[in-house]
Parts: sequence; C-alpha cells; structure tokens
Amino acid sequence: MSQHHACTDPSHHVHDGDAFVHEVERACEARGLRLTPIRAHALRLIADAGRPVKAYELLDQMKATHDAAAPPTVYRALDFLLEHGFIHKLASINAFVGCHHPGSAQHAVPFLICDRCQSATELEDERIVETLDRRARELGFTPQAQTLEVHGVCAACATADAA
Repeated sequence: MSQHHACTDPSHHVHDGDAFVHEVERACEARGLRLTPIRAHALRLIADAGRPVKAYELLDQMKATHDAAAPPTVYRALDFLLEHGFIHKLASINAFVGCHHPGSAQHAVPFLICDRCQSATELEDERIVETLDRRARELGFTPQAQTLEVHGVCAACATADAA
C-alpha cells in the first residue's frame, strides 16, 4: 500500500457543494449521525468557497437564508463537522476547509497554506504524520492530535509573481 497519495491536487477531491454534502450525508447515515439543515448549509458553503472560510464569513452567508443563523448556531454546526472529521480547522488562519475524504475515518493531515491567495492544500502523505508521531513518542511525548500547517507561496502565486 502506497503511503503517499496521488491526490494532493485539490481538483481530485469532492469539492462540489452538492456532492460534498451528499458524501457527508452518506457518512452520517452509516455512523448514525444527524446532519441538520444548518450543518448541511455550513458544509455546502465551505465546499463551495474553494478556500479556507472563517466562521464569521459563514455566519454572514448563512444569515441570508437562515433567520436562525447566530454565532452559537454556526459554531455548534462547525463543532459537529469538526468532531466527525467532515471539515478541518486551520488554526493559524482561524478558518475551516472541507475534508477531502469526508466518508473516511478521521485523520491527521498536513496543510500547505498560501499566504498570498489563502488557498489550502491537504497534503496527504502518511509518512509525514507517522514521522511526527514516532518522533514525539521517542521524546516521551504522547500525541493526541496533529495539526501541521506549512505557510508559503503556492505554485500559482509564484508563477504570477514571475510573470
């Protein structure tokens, strides 16, 4: 089994809002979870954004169609989606992105975040995750969660700069 996935290209993943929500609905049904309309709407907005989205951006977008959209409601929806591995939180920029494999088990994934265009690429390389876990344990540290966010400039922005 290859440890490096060929799917680091964001276009390879489920990003269409409807397809993404459908995939999460199937995962919720299989796990006995309830995807409420508010949760589904937040999920669709995150998928449709195509970039990391901040909670208050979601709130503003949701207010247009849900009168009940308030900060606690949005944060509860985000907490549910995070808890079940349907989205990832990028702590360094305080934003959320859809998980490229919402039907799979929760997983630790490094992200490449462009400081110019704010794109985030889910870098699926189990070797990175395993190396961090192993080194932590070698130092007597018991890891409970991993979030690795690498900031820099994406290829598209670098190409635009060179032109």
